[in-house]
Amino acid sequence: MTANNIPYPPLWSRIYSVWFRHMRVYTRHLLSNGFPPFVEPLVFLAGIGLGLGKYITEPMDNMPYIQFLGTGLLVTTAMFTSAFECSFGTFIRLEFHKVYDGMLAAPITVNNLIVGEIIWAGTKGLFFSFAVLCILTIFGIVPMPHSLAAPLVGFLTAVMFATLSLLVTSFVKTINHFNFYFTGFISPMFFFSGVVFPIKNLPPYIQPLAEIIPLTHSVRLVRAVCTNSYRPGLLTDVAYIIIFTVVVGLFAAKRLKKRLVS
Repeated sequence: MTANNIPYPPLWSRIYSVWFRHMRVYTRHLLSNGFPPFVEPLVFLAGIGLGLGKYITEPMDNMPYIQFLGTGLLVTTAMFTSAFECSFGTFIRLEFHKVYDGMLAAPITVNNLIVGEIIWAGTKGLFFSFAVLCILTIFGIVPMPHSLAAPLVGFLTAVMFATLSLLVTSFVKTINHFNFYFTGFISPMFFFSGVVFPIKNLPPYIQPLAEIIPLTHSVRLVRAVCTNSYRPGLLTDVAYIIIFTVVVGLFAAKRLKKRLVS
């Protein structure tokens, strides 16, 4: 109930209003925002996959290198877009544009706002993963039709990194501090989570660290989806993603709530 005893709208409506606001802003420049996700994987696969792939003749995890790399890109693109959205994007809306001040003046709570942010980041991750999947499908890099489920893994990946990025944002005082987050944590994960080469090729003392970082579990899961090779061990990856998202999300919501109401 509000202060005037006027009931809040339904929960789904409050969360949807946050998502809808971000969607309207994003689609306002749909061509400039929606075109790059289809071009970036094409450039990357042409420059790295096709070029370097000629020198890598051995299969990686029982698949050609171009497929090994392409399936990894399905979730890395979700990670990067979600991390940017809930770090730089959230900070700008919070500190510069004061968007959240106006949104919280409406009948929604801080928790509704944060959940809406996370779901919007997940939606962008799903869209970006779908864009990569379109490119991979056009060139016959991934098999169909089971690869159609890959964007769902992109959604889960984006939600997971949205919570982590929101937690980081709750500590950041100036926008330049995000450079430490991306340079020191996000970018290295691209190379140490099994995207470019298998984790088993890492030194033995680094392999346990690779299992701790979140992207590893998303990469393993999306490759299983694309190759239709499911095994019981994947339940551990699913459990990791869910637990990580819930635990980190609760901490992020707690800290951001203090910052938003202060």
